Amino acid sequence: MKGLQARNRSILARAITLIESRVPAHREKADLVLQSIMKWTGKAKRVGITGVPGVGKSTFIEALGCQLCTRGHHVAVLTVDPTSALSGGSILGDKTRMEQLSRHENAFIRPSAAGETLGGVARKTREAMMLCEAAGFDVVLVETVGVGQSETTVRSMVDFFLLMLLPGGGDELQGIKKGVVELADSLFVNKADGPNKELAEISQREYAGAVRGLRPATRGWHSEVYIGSAKTGEGLPEMWRVIERFFEDMEGAGFIAQRRREQTQSWLRDMVREELISQFFQDETMQARLQEVDKLLLNNSISVSQGVANLLDAFEKRRVSHDSTN
Repeated sequence: MKGLQARNRSILARAITLIESRVPAHREKADLVLQSIMKWTGKAKRVGITGVPGVGKSTFIEALGCQLCTRGHHVAVLTVDPTSALSGGSILGDKTRMEQLSRHENAFIRPSAAGETLGGVARKTREAMMLCEAAGFDVVLVETVGVGQSETTVRSMVDFFLLMLLPGGGDELQGIKKGVVELADSLFVNKADGPNKELAEISQREYAGAVRGLRPATRGWHSEVYIGSAKTGEGLPEMWRVIERFFEDMEGAGFIAQRRREQTQSWLRDMVREELISQFFQDETMQARLQEVDKLLLNNSISVSQGVANLLDAFEKRRVSHDSTN
């Protein structure tokens, strides 16, 4: 704990590696570590950043992170790289893309593979965030892989959610699910520099019209569209002032505390589902039963719903049998 409180980045990195491990013995140690840091967590501004690939999320985060570090903030960046569906591998190249920020003494960057988690958020991102807060980082930026089918996962762990957009993307909002736009507390049109500046201003007006009338992502806060350039740094201080104003307004109204309570409850239910799924598929008896049901299903002997009922009934009987023997 002393190493974390001293903001030792090497110890912090090892602690995150521990909580990401799937080895049962490591899980027990990780639980002890997490229990010991609880009273030092929850004090950071948690900001999620998403957008289509190529919008400049990493460049934006590095530029903003450097500005914040220079102003005395301690910034932790949790980034998630895509995992190959074929090889299971990932690039984990965010430190390469954020070379300047990674060298700053007030910054910590942790790339993680998305793994099997839907929406591109690593399985242990929430716990990594808690470790960063315990280590004294007062700003935590979570970068997602891109706009996918379950960006709600990001929304469920951050206070403020920023959606980045490209200038001149005439039909871009058509390619972004309305639900994702409704999750955003603010929208930021990036790459508004050089010949793109005028185009970005036009896009800003178009996007503003598109989001007008949508239900606010946070009660009492109206989502606005801003422009700037992560490359030149223009517009980033203004964007951060918007984020600070959000926290001032929402903390004063008690919405941040309420949101975090709801997120914690949601997290509990997510972990229960994850644990039950893990127990089901790791059970050798259930694996054999699953193969039997597969054969019946492929032979058109049963329907999918019957197969599910068959498996769940067998799983429940096995659980009861296990409890009775213990």
